[in-house]
Amino acid sequence: MTMNAVNALLLTDLAVDLPAGVRQQRLTETLRLHFRCGAVALLRLDGDGEFLRPVAVDGLSSDALGRRFAVKEHPRLAAILRRREITCFHHDSGLPDPYDGLVIERPGEPLHVHDCMGVALDVEGQRWGVLTLDALVVGTFDARARQELAQLVALVEAVVRLTRLEVALRAAQQSAGAPGSGHAASREDGDMVGQSEAIARLLHELQVVADTELPVLLLGETGVGKELFAHRLHRLSRRAARPLVHVNCAALPESLAESELFGHVRGAFSGAVSERPGRFEAAEGGTLFLDEVGELPLALQAKLLRTLQNGEIQRLGADKPKRVDVRVIAATNRSLREQVRDGAFRADLYHRLSVYPIPIPPLRERGNDVLLLAGRFLELNRARLGLRSLRLSAASDEALRRYPWPGNVRELEHVVSRAALKALSRGARRSDIVTLEADQLDLDLGVPAVAAPDAQAAPVPSAGDAAPRSMRGIVDVAQREAIRQALAGHADNWNRAARALEIDPSNLHKLARRLGLKASAGPA
Repeated sequence: MTMNAVNALLLTDLAVDLPAGVRQQRLTETLRLHFRCGAVALLRLDGDGEFLRPVAVDGLSSDALGRRFAVKEHPRLAAILRRREITCFHHDSGLPDPYDGLVIERPGEPLHVHDCMGVALDVEGQRWGVLTLDALVVGTFDARARQELAQLVALVEAVVRLTRLEVALRAAQQSAGAPGSGHAASREDGDMVGQSEAIARLLHELQVVADTELPVLLLGETGVGKELFAHRLHRLSRRAARPLVHVNCAALPESLAESELFGHVRGAFSGAVSERPGRFEAAEGGTLFLDEVGELPLALQAKLLRTLQNGEIQRLGADKPKRVDVRVIAATNRSLREQVRDGAFRADLYHRLSVYPIPIPPLRERGNDVLLLAGRFLELNRARLGLRSLRLSAASDEALRRYPWPGNVRELEHVVSRAALKALSRGARRSDIVTLEADQLDLDLGVPAVAAPDAQAAPVPSAGDAAPRSMRGIVDVAQREAIRQALAGHADNWNRAARALEIDPSNLHKLARRLGLKASAGPA
């Protein structure tokens, strides 16, 4: 492809209406074809300039788009960023290449990158990121190639600038001029990894509801990232400049839960030697995130409901209420509908919290996002373990796609971390290009998917059911059977059953709810 043809293609793409991702992808494909190289990547500075994140690649493995390269750990990228001129690294360069083992010109082989050429990109007078080209043939990037890339830099920056403007315009149209949301919406978020339709719908829904003052209930299985999406809601809201306070309701001791949320005055209880504000006051003007809200005791649920209705709190031991201005985002991996039906959660509080429920899709419904997320965790572990390169084999890619991920993103992170350690324990050297094979992932492709919160509950297995596959499952079965036997031996009296099991009654009820056993509203 001649320089005239390259210029014509890029100018045509600038003149027509294309989705942002498509325009940038076409850019990398055109450059790879013209320079006859193994891979081209367009990377954007992220995390206040600490990372470079690929936004479009051609010729790299499927997980490359999910990676985030720490600039301080990749001297080639750092060198390209520092200069405005074309930077080249020849085959005898002693600096490690961030794409070693990721170029797929010959799939399945961990190929070393021989030559590299790159240039820093500026947008509106600020350093935006870099463009990199990698070749497996020595001498690909000769003087003519360097001169041609220098001539194309202005067009590449024009593509980046147009994409940025289009993203900002769409964000402004969605926010409809609401105060505070426009800037936050156009902010590029490095924590969100995924290109699936399911995640795109979710991000759009979060964008729409973020600028309202409505309570939001995030629903999703364990490990889908509810906390991450709560943070995004806060950042996109008009309260972004104010605090976001996170409360793990499951970790609140029942005896101190009211004081933790609403605060207390001096002398309110034994040990209250001074006044103490609660989490609501700490979140004044901002957002309170109630994680695992289904674990709140019933008595505290009533006080939370009053706060949501009236915008007032009352410190434990205080005579007068106090006004607060706080938006509440709640999250649960349980079916609150079932808890309402079983008397474990107040119906009025459920309806108040779920003004706008948002289900977060499980990983098994996000298609190839699993590979992008795997790429993120591969790069994290490569840096953590001091490896030259960490990649997946083709069989591992397929295994990740097929597995149903009952533990979702959290499980994926642990799988990748464990496999990397296992590779080292089997003799891999840190100077090698380490490839994780499917057997190192330890994935049981027969594991059934987990039912989502508020979906129809599956029957709870008894001790005589098929043996569970994990230690957690074995313990759960044993605990269910112990609770059933204690209740049967004490005429379904929960207090007596708790004493027989040598457990606090309130903790017994929490445990029963977690195990899917129908418990009464509280200790008798």
